[in-house]
Amino acid sequence: MSRNITSLPKLSLVAGLFAITLAGCTTLTPEQQRAEDEKTCLSYGFKPKSEAMSNCLLQIHLDRRADIRAWQNDRPQFSTPMVIYQPVIVPR
Repeated sequence: MSRNITSLPKLSLVAGLFAITLAGCTTLTPEQQRAEDEKTCLSYGFKPKSEAMSNCLLQIHLDRRADIRAWQNDRPQFSTPMVIYQPVIVPR
């Protein structure tokens, strides 16, 4: 019975670490992403509904897309097809 008691803290630790890991994996909706981008531009001092604010939002969007493209280009094994075959020798 003491064996189960000693494994309980380990199980709790593993469950806690798993929960923390999942909490870090959040996905923003497009609306949430836009709100975060607007907060960023506002923190830079841009006024809402101004051309400068629009340019700031556009630059953030373009930077994000460039980061995604760079990440994809760093992983050529996923962007180029790989052909794997084993020759079949047919006896005459």
